[in-house]
Amino acid sequence: MTALVARFLTVRQELAIELKRFVLLWQYQHPVPPFTLWWRFIIKRVLDIVGAFAGFVVLSPVMLVIALAIKMTSPGPTIYAQQRVGRFGQMFKIYKFRSMRVDAEQSGPVWAAKRNDPRLTSIGGFLRRSHLDELPQLVNVIKGEMSLVGPRPERPCFVEELDQAIPRYDERHLIKPGMTGLAQVHYRYDQSLNDVKKKLRYDLLYVRRMCLGLDLRILLTTMITIATGRGK
Repeated sequence: MTALVARFLTVRQELAIELKRFVLLWQYQHPVPPFTLWWRFIIKRVLDIVGAFAGFVVLSPVMLVIALAIKMTSPGPTIYAQQRVGRFGQMFKIYKFRSMRVDAEQSGPVWAAKRNDPRLTSIGGFLRRSHLDELPQLVNVIKGEMSLVGPRPERPCFVEELDQAIPRYDERHLIKPGMTGLAQVHYRYDQSLNDVKKKLRYDLLYVRRMCLGLDLRILLTTMITIATGRGK
């Protein structure tokens, strides 16, 4: 009986926290009515689930070819998991096709370098430019840790640094991170603090204007990038 009461209090506390988070997000997106905002999240989640499963079906041959190419061109695992910061600062493991050498960060985490980054494998540059290395994150979307569209999730070590250096940086964590996003289709990989500041403007704009039409436009632009291999 005592355990049941304790569990009830825990669930009640968790619900209260979630409600507080929702109210915070609603206030940030003011004057969007709460009911309208709820429907945006419901529609977005439906799109995520349908899109992620469809992506697996359609792209499974491509993912198999990528996995074989990585295995044949460099030693090490095909897919790697890395801790990232998600919605409301919650940690989760993100999945990616490996585009760098196994010992790429032996000296510690560093900013992504330019296209001639010596840490990249022979096909790593192409995977980065086309964003094909992000395809395993369809698993994260199905699990509910990510969305198809949203701010890109960053590593905890960088989030702590950026949160102190850039005003309002934490506001990008009000929604789930995405496989692609407004900042990704308009700007290149982060290579400096200045890059992060510029991309943050796109992230905050997306948080405020999040809607089905914008998501579809971003997804279409991303698919064109993947098809042409002309990522920034």
